[in-house]
Amino acid sequence: MIKNDLFLRALKGETVDRPPVWMMRQAGRYLPEFMALKEKYDFFTRCQTPELASEITVQPIRRYGMDAAILFSDILVIPQAMDIEVQMKPNFGPYLPNPIHSAKDLEKVVVPDIQDSLGYVLDAIVQTKEKLEDEIPLIGFAGSPWTILCYCVEGQGSKSFDKARGFCFTQPEAAHQLLQKITDTTIAYLKAKVKAGVNAVQVFDSWGGMLSPQDYQEFSWKYIQQIVDALKDEAPVIVFGKGCWFALREMAQSGASAVGVDWTCSPKNARYLTGGNITLQGNFDPARLLSPPSEIKRMVTQMIREFGKDKYVVNLGHGILPHIPLENAKAFIDAVKEYTE
Repeated sequence: MIKNDLFLRALKGETVDRPPVWMMRQAGRYLPEFMALKEKYDFFTRCQTPELASEITVQPIRRYGMDAAILFSDILVIPQAMDIEVQMKPNFGPYLPNPIHSAKDLEKVVVPDIQDSLGYVLDAIVQTKEKLEDEIPLIGFAGSPWTILCYCVEGQGSKSFDKARGFCFTQPEAAHQLLQKITDTTIAYLKAKVKAGVNAVQVFDSWGGMLSPQDYQEFSWKYIQQIVDALKDEAPVIVFGKGCWFALREMAQSGASAVGVDWTCSPKNARYLTGGNITLQGNFDPARLLSPPSEIKRMVTQMIREFGKDKYVVNLGHGILPHIPLENAKAFIDAVKEYTE
């Protein structure tokens, strides 16, 4: 049994004394202990070495005592496993030297055996669970099929992913074939993660907001729905789409346990758009962690009051930024732990 099960209780919609708190990208780049490991090991070495991935996962827990840990990994381990080369270039980000531009390119893309291709992630889960000693739950995650397609087609990050959208609109059959392969791989991957010991999973649709509401339904949401359908009876599923306020109603009706909200949607609107009955997660602007600690505490308290303490998980509206002062991250976590009505 998990000793601090506040996060899991919030996902079930139970009444709590205070909401649970964790931060997207909490295992990583704002922590000096993470940067020390970064200097010694390149990105994918950190992802692919269970001892390193598990150590990075528990670093923020030791420092701040969040109510949940999220496994250190990356969404792009999925295309790697599918025989699509992915590099992580310093000061550049993800780089895929052979992007997918046609149906012919898809012939080389496989739906892999998860144990063979991503066994290192499962080993990292086992080692992380040992380090956590059932103190708090562990979250596993994957990128949405659409978000993965964006990188596979674009070949790198982008502000607008025009090539990815163009691929979907000019070659919809090939796009759907790729999306389905990514979906099948993601379902098998998340199921294996649950079997290895994660207590909940989150699907990150980082680039969903690039699509119109109509195109979102066709090229993103229906594949996320497949993932929710396949996982919801095995573990709680959180769905998070950046810039996807227009899809919050579908997300709330999907069978997911919780819906993540970014900082562009107010708590009141998020509750309204989701029907008021599902657990919500979010939605503090990550850049607001640059405010003075006293201001952060005031704003977090206000945010909890607006969302309500029940059916709510305190989080950022996207990943924590690399240059956030340590005391500011602490102020964010402490404000939630000190919350009283």
